Amino acid sequence: MQEVSFEEGFEKIRAKDPRYDRDAYLFLKEALDHTQRTVAKECKGKACHVTGQQLLEGIKELALSQFGPMAMMVFAEWGVHSCKDFGEIVFNMVEIEMLAKTDKESRADFQDGYDFYETFRKPFQPSSKGPPPGRATIPGPGSKVERG
Repeated sequence: MQEVSFEEGFEKIRAKDPRYDRDAYLFLKEALDHTQRTVAKECKGKACHVTGQQLLEGIKELALSQFGPMAMMVFAEWGVHSCKDFGEIVFNMVEIEMLAKTDKESRADFQDGYDFYETFRKPFQPSSKGPPPGRATIPGPGSKVERG
């Protein structure tokens, strides 16, 4: 694999595929580093290759810790709307030799990742089970209010 600086690589990619913001590529590199550290612990010192599914998990972990409920909004700002978009970013980087892949890996590895809404928004949605414990409710019109 030829050594390409990030800026040179990004300019090459951008000339061919302007869909994604520079920050999406930087985040992907950071998520890959995060995932490699996690996978290295599992491999106990042996060289391990990060799969597409492992990278998607690393992206999810990093996005939730860095952006919390704003993750989907940040990704949308970068042009990323699904796991498939992260696959496109990865393979844009593979094509200019910023990343390597095995013969078994393809863009399809990122097709059926996870649903962005379920992953990045739903955990932060308020529960519809009523008010949290210890919070008073305000009676509505026509409600009977008992006084002691």
